Amino acid sequence: MDITQDIIQKIDGLPGTLKMYPIRDLVNHAEKFGPYLKQQRLETNQVRKFLDAINRLKSVLAQENDFSKIETEVVLLKPKLAYAAAREKAAKPLSQVMSKAIDKVASTEDFERLVQFIESIIAYHKAEGGK
Repeated sequence: MDITQDIIQKIDGLPGTLKMYPIRDLVNHAEKFGPYLKQQRLETNQVRKFLDAINRLKSVLAQENDFSKIETEVVLLKPKLAYAAAREKAAKPLSQVMSKAIDKVASTEDFERLVQFIESIIAYHKAEGGK
């Protein structure tokens, strides 16, 4: 099974929301997924709008300290990913994984786990020489 399906299966199998994703599993998955995205020729600028949106939401959450203020925007990240995937085939695996993860975000803790996941993936992608 490829890493994309592996991660999707793990997220689907969580006993609850995204905060239940064990941090060691998350990092192990990111460690494999980052280089895989590099092999697919994914460039960070192809998902820049998504990453910018995540960072914007992070800052709103830090100020407001109320997940309900960003919940709609979190769900609306899915179309941004779909758009990136439609424009660039290399963004499709990231879109599939992140969309599945977003479905499991229902609280501040879940959102923080989502941020840890995307930041870990991008870190390993860059470590592999991704731009």
